[in-house]
Amino acid sequence: KRIMTEAVYYPSYPCPCCNPSLHAIANQWLRVVTSGGLSFLGNGSLISKFAFLDRASTTSQTEQSYHLDQGNTSLNQSQIADAIYINGTVITVNDAQPTAEAIAIKDGKIFGVGSQAEIDKLREEDTQIIDLEGKTLVPGFIDGHGHVVGQGIVAALAANLLPSPDGPVDSIASLQAELRNWIQVPASKALGLIFGFGYDDSQLLEKRHPNRDDLDAISTELPIMLVHQSGHLGAYNSKALELFAITADTPNPPGGVIQRRPGSQEPNGVLEETAHLSVLVTNILPRIKPDVLQSLGVGPIEKGIETYAQYGFTTVQEGAGTPLYLEALKQEGAANRLQADVALYLLLQPGVNLQEIDWPRGEYRGHLRLAGGKLVADGSVQGRTGWLSQPYYQQAEGQPDDYAGYPTYTDEQLRDAIELGFKNNFQVLVHSNGDAATDQLIRIVKALTEKYGKADRRLVLIHGQVLREDQLDAIKELDIFPSLFPSHTFYWGDWHRDVTLGPDRAARISPTQSALQRGIKFSIHNDAPVVRPHALRLLWSAVNRRTRSNQILGADQQITPLEGLKALTIWSAYQHFEEDHKGSIEVGKLADFAILSDNPLTVAPLTIKDIQVLETIKEGKSIYKANSKAT
Repeated sequence: KRIMTEAVYYPSYPCPCCNPSLHAIANQWLRVVTSGGLSFLGNGSLISKFAFLDRASTTSQTEQSYHLDQGNTSLNQSQIADAIYINGTVITVNDAQPTAEAIAIKDGKIFGVGSQAEIDKLREEDTQIIDLEGKTLVPGFIDGHGHVVGQGIVAALAANLLPSPDGPVDSIASLQAELRNWIQVPASKALGLIFGFGYDDSQLLEKRHPNRDDLDAISTELPIMLVHQSGHLGAYNSKALELFAITADTPNPPGGVIQRRPGSQEPNGVLEETAHLSVLVTNILPRIKPDVLQSLGVGPIEKGIETYAQYGFTTVQEGAGTPLYLEALKQEGAANRLQADVALYLLLQPGVNLQEIDWPRGEYRGHLRLAGGKLVADGSVQGRTGWLSQPYYQQAEGQPDDYAGYPTYTDEQLRDAIELGFKNNFQVLVHSNGDAATDQLIRIVKALTEKYGKADRRLVLIHGQVLREDQLDAIKELDIFPSLFPSHTFYWGDWHRDVTLGPDRAARISPTQSALQRGIKFSIHNDAPVVRPHALRLLWSAVNRRTRSNQILGADQQITPLEGLKALTIWSAYQHFEEDHKGSIEVGKLADFAILSDNPLTVAPLTIKDIQVLETIKEGKSIYKANSKAT
């Protein structure tokens, strides 16, 4: 009000940023501008906005005389947009300016947001005009949690054992058929084993894991290793067990289980948690060497980013990184092959010290940053290894009635690992599915907060499948940021209701509405490759909470499409400490967009999953166009 009132005394300076009467309060203006733009001023604010676009050169921008309202249409080069998007619906996810008719971009950033008449003032001969033809433009999606390298490895090197709608496997017989087809593929020969991903015992006709006998029927000469869809379990044939020295004399490792044949200590071929993950990390991943990949003509990192881009993601996460992953990503970044931003979180394992790694955590270099560390506090609820406070609803064969899963760490071990983040100021992600695991996390974070004091750490709780109301209160108090997994309502909702959790607990998986009622921001994720990074199916799940049998699971936890879109964009940007330059369509932020076939805020909610991503744009550059079916 003060600004606009004082502008009256200088009629030759109708643009507020050029009005001499405002120089005395320039510092106050800058605080307003840099914290959220000037969109609250309405249509007349466009010129003010772009005058502050480059925060590093605010003085030179504000000294320019730029008076389009005076009829001066002569623009210097710094005032000309590189590209303008028109004739579509723009959802900004910016509460101060929710929609716009057009947007302009320059040098990979958003240059103007407003009416078409306003934006047209930034246009000259060389400006590219992109006609959206009635389609919808939204901020590029930001991965709340996933594994872009893992997604690429699976897509490039593994037999697809996923159930419908993502794969062909619905029985042990169909699984065996897929593996027989995979024996002769170049990937199997190059790796020296048959590698498959995505089987799900809850969706198999037999409702059990494939065992060593099932896999021996494929081959007794080649090792076979299958990864469960959750990633937390694996199935091995006899040759693989022999290769990895897993015998009747091998004890269960801490935080893991080697399943045994009935009445015997002989392994049945199914490994849980650390028993399986140690094989994956120490024996399988080292086989994926550059020369092997070169011989196959595939690049898992490029393939992973390509898959994410097909679903509208411009920022992706590798949420279980290893030093091997980091080195591979560095090489890809140096070769300018990372088309999306990659936030890498290293698994905090013995021998991994983030403080000794010379790579930036606060900024991207070649589209890569070392964002923090990752811990896995328990397992998978659908695999019945997640750590619950009450027993599973139905027990797996051979488990006692009071079985409730198990933790990965003792309290002391988990505390020591999380304390590294508190002491050294790096972000920590903690995978915690069961509520007992979340209880463990809460008491540790509470103790560490008392010791080190509150700070803006944004420790992230990953999954939180069985979060209770009292735990949400504690999360709010401790400033823990939840990244939730509402795709479970579709993929495993029936299984949780009928087998693992029972009706009451299952109705609360990923309690998004309960979080909103407390004012808790959250992100949502697919945990790719556990579930393919299909952003619109994820949004559909969060809004509708429909199971495979088309039942609503927890209607009181449904959220609106706009809330879900925020969880995929601006709230996820906040999770990553990137909300100042990503996650919404505002002047000065990166020109990261997804162009959609329909408006998710206005279509029938049950059809959101059918919306197609037509194009994905990273910093003004197209990194995907829908000329082929997403994989």
